[in-house]
Amino acid sequence: MSEPVAVDAGKIRFGALGAVVGFLVFVELTSGVIQGFYTPLLTDIARHFGVPDADVNWLEGGQAMVAAIVIPAFAKLGDMIGHRRMLLVSTALTAVASIAMPLTGNFWLFLVAWSLQGFYIVWLPLETALIYSRARSTGHPAVLTRRAAGLLVGSLEIGVILAALASGQLIEVIPLPYILWIPAIAVAACFFVILFGVKESPDLHGGTFDVAGLLLVAVALLAFTGGLFLLRIQGASSVMPWLVIVVGLLMFIPFVMWELRNDDPVVDVRMFVQPALWPVFLTAGLFGVSVLGAQAPLSTFARTDPTIYGYGLGVSSGQTSILIGVYVLSLVVGALTLPLVTKFVTPRWALVGASAMVAIGYLLFLPLHDTYVQTLTNMVIAGLGSGALVAALPAAAAAAAPLGQTGVATGLTNSVKTVGGAVASAVFGIALATHADGSAAQTAGSFSGYVTVWTVCGLTALAAAVALLFVPKTAFSDTAAS
Repeated sequence: MSEPVAVDAGKIRFGALGAVVGFLVFVELTSGVIQGFYTPLLTDIARHFGVPDADVNWLEGGQAMVAAIVIPAFAKLGDMIGHRRMLLVSTALTAVASIAMPLTGNFWLFLVAWSLQGFYIVWLPLETALIYSRARSTGHPAVLTRRAAGLLVGSLEIGVILAALASGQLIEVIPLPYILWIPAIAVAACFFVILFGVKESPDLHGGTFDVAGLLLVAVALLAFTGGLFLLRIQGASSVMPWLVIVVGLLMFIPFVMWELRNDDPVVDVRMFVQPALWPVFLTAGLFGVSVLGAQAPLSTFARTDPTIYGYGLGVSSGQTSILIGVYVLSLVVGALTLPLVTKFVTPRWALVGASAMVAIGYLLFLPLHDTYVQTLTNMVIAGLGSGALVAALPAAAAAAAPLGQTGVATGLTNSVKTVGGAVASAVFGIALATHADGSAAQTAGSFSGYVTVWTVCGLTALAAAVALLFVPKTAFSDTAAS
């Protein structure tokens, strides 16, 4: 028997909420600028500061460390004192860091500013929680939040594309560090857009902030993600990364014990066993493997010369940028199509279908990876599913979250996704550096490493689709919420 669709989403309109969503669309465009503007400039940044290309890896690690602390803290404070208020604080801190970046005189100061810019990581979870909270009075918060999330993610990806294209062209005429003022100005403008255009959430939880819980989870996440980062840099044969990873994992034990005894924890760990939420968090972690861990390998595979190595596409940087651009556009389409799909199927089946598309896209790489068209087709299929998941996961978490825990639930999807991406990045880095016979790969990544990337991404997405079958039939819908 088919599952009932909770509401006729086509008859529901944003109404007064539309203005708030419109302003938040600008915020996510700015987030896209941050995420897309610097990527084409990384080599120029390394040359400007006189550091080797390998040191650029510290930039990714720095923001991951900041995200480990920011997401749980700001998500909880959003539920307590206001999602808009914490959105303003995070934007102000991001703006200060963005302005400091072109003013730094050496790479390590730049690294500190770059890392602090990572406060933007909490924008989408806070926005989703804010929209859900304000939409609750309409009686259709789940539908409106899904629709808004699709618009926000679509705006984010459009911002990524435009920023990447613009910076790649502007660096030819505007040298570093002057070009770095462009995203700094955008983030500063974003602060005033939120200040004057966004109203606060009506339902605030209040309570006392769990400082001890935050310190425990921050140490655990910092150690775990830091160990994974060291593992990618130093290799699997080094002892230190494994020790740091083990310390991080062990630190989760006192954190969980403390949170279970706390009446108002910074992270309600009980949500990880709720029927409608644990599959969402598991999916977020498994999804992070592909959406955060696989993009660099796909780019390097496209550039690998098959006449020398026997695999790869051997295309130019321009053709590779087109490949990535089409993939990002498919993310936009997937995010914007999500509300349309949920007119015909329940949100649960939309999530299952999106996960299945990601699985199909990556598993198709196993037999079909020899031509540009094959690679493009696979990436579009995976991108459509990925775009829907980026929009759907925080919206689903908001719909299933206990009252007063909306920000924490949406924030956890980002936290778990980041951890999944960090694990994948370390595993994929080691796999690409090693041939199937155990010998070290040289300039190009090993073919066995690429097979590992495609297989792991496909199977984790398939596992996510299976996990989502265990949630209640009408989960993430307004019928379930009521």
